[in-house]
Amino acid sequence: MRTQSDLRIPVTDSTPAVAGSDTTVPAHICIIMDGNRRWAKQRHLPSAAGHRTGAKRIREIAEVCADVGVANLTLFAFSTENWQRPKREVSLLMDLMRHVMENDLEELHRREVRLRIIGDRDRFAPDIFAKMAHCESLTKNNTKLHLNIAVNFGGRWDITQAARAIAAQVQAGQIKPEEIDENLFAAHTSLAGLPDPDLLIRTGGESRVSNFLLWDLAYTELYFTETYWPDFSAATLQQALQEFDARNRRFGRRP
Repeated sequence: MRTQSDLRIPVTDSTPAVAGSDTTVPAHICIIMDGNRRWAKQRHLPSAAGHRTGAKRIREIAEVCADVGVANLTLFAFSTENWQRPKREVSLLMDLMRHVMENDLEELHRREVRLRIIGDRDRFAPDIFAKMAHCESLTKNNTKLHLNIAVNFGGRWDITQAARAIAAQVQAGQIKPEEIDENLFAAHTSLAGLPDPDLLIRTGGESRVSNFLLWDLAYTELYFTETYWPDFSAATLQQALQEFDARNRRFGRRP
């Protein structure tokens, strides 16, 4: 079974104090970045302002995680259901995706962050598709933090595409049905090769997983905060890590 890391947060003058020095750092954090529009509405700003401010948080939080020793960070940026939003909003989100990949890539690369895009890419414009491939190619050898961005992603889609891939192998005679187990199935999901998420954080006050990483979240600790994503900071992350550290993770066993 894939378990949490034993890494501990180093506290130095240059490292944000996101938790106490004796707090265990999760090996894998995933975040549902929610609340951009409500943040803007609260400030009597257009929705675009919320999305733009939220986009800036991605690099900031990734850098904090890299500095404190989180090995894997997965962010839910755009779901399969988000295509149903107004065309103007979808277009803005696509432009923000381009902007982040063009303007934040070099700094993430300098900080030894490996960028990985998960989700169904077929629906994206050719230039976005190409930028995704470039980001992954440039950062593929980085090891300090694995940053996974989920776009056009859904947990049910992920399970379905894994099942199809396995079914094709069975049909081709490459594997036998009785050889299918949890490990084989996990090897065909979008986060194959990475540890299961230890901690899921959802911002914006909602308390649901919204079709995100349904296979992977079986034993993940869930943390919901009222803080909107544009206001999410190292201090908010500290609260989540302190709550995580206080929980007793038994994985179905007795303590």
